[in-house]
Amino acid sequence: MKKFCLLPAILLAAFAGISQTPASLSSSEILLGLKKLKVTGSVLYVAAHPDDENTRLLAYMSKERLYRTGYLSMTRGDGGQNLIGDEQGIELGLIRTQELLAARRIDGAEQFFTRAYDFGFSKSTDEALKIWDKEKILSDVVWVIRKFQPDVIITRFPPDNRAGHGHHSASAVLAQEAYIAAADLNRFPEQFAYGVKPWKAKRILWNTFNFGGGANTTSENQMRLDVGVFNPLLGKGYGELASESRSQHKSQGFGVPRQRGQSFEYFTHVNGETATADVMEGVETSWIKFPGGETIDLMIDQLVKKIFYHSSFSISKRLGGII
Repeated sequence: MKKFCLLPAILLAAFAGISQTPASLSSSEILLGLKKLKVTGSVLYVAAHPDDENTRLLAYMSKERLYRTGYLSMTRGDGGQNLIGDEQGIELGLIRTQELLAARRIDGAEQFFTRAYDFGFSKSTDEALKIWDKEKILSDVVWVIRKFQPDVIITRFPPDNRAGHGHHSASAVLAQEAYIAAADLNRFPEQFAYGVKPWKAKRILWNTFNFGGGANTTSENQMRLDVGVFNPLLGKGYGELASESRSQHKSQGFGVPRQRGQSFEYFTHVNGETATADVMEGVETSWIKFPGGETIDLMIDQLVKKIFYHSSFSISKRLGGII
């Protein structure tokens, strides 16, 4: 009978436990998570690089509207600048990947990538799509859409020169084509063997911007949302959460000041059903759309009441009714 040394296995388990330390959540964060269980809507944001994402909008969608929210970055930022070291190329892509994941842990969104390599500044959409191998990257975007199943897709950039960078405009071209291709049984059918199905989002929108210096694509006739509201459960506004999230892009020196107060994001229609008042207009975001959904919704309400109402009452009773 062979003898095995248990020490390596024990040490491995110990270090695994250290690396997987669970997050320490406040009661407010737990309550927010339970409230999020009641909401079934989903939004996918699409752009080209780490730092392209609108962190204020991501935080608002995830923690105010309580939608499942994701950011799809075409690249990992391999071709950008590095202000914290001398790593470049693949190594820089690893650093920026971790910065994106750190940002998502703050704003509450999920992070996705394609296989596109950031080869530096691109002069045109065609150049970016040629070097990336358009069909290969398009299949990646379609896969994410079919897997994530967003109700609404939002792009950061337009598919033209207003995007200011070939990677930026290419990300919009790919998002718009993937919006259609993801619902087509004949496009990338090999993906269906891995459990995904065709998926048609309700609409795709462009989140227009005002970057200053003449780069303003917003107008008052566009649909807009105030994403600068304050979340009393978190004790922060989404301008504050966004600054914390965006400041994780340390290799680019993106320290952003905290902001409070009204802040509008603008949207223009690209494809799908039009909306005039809200990005999720016409989308059922509750459990009612599923069989037995009303029962699930009621169970979540009972859980919240049981955990927070009764625990608060018990604490108040022990403290003599102070709270």
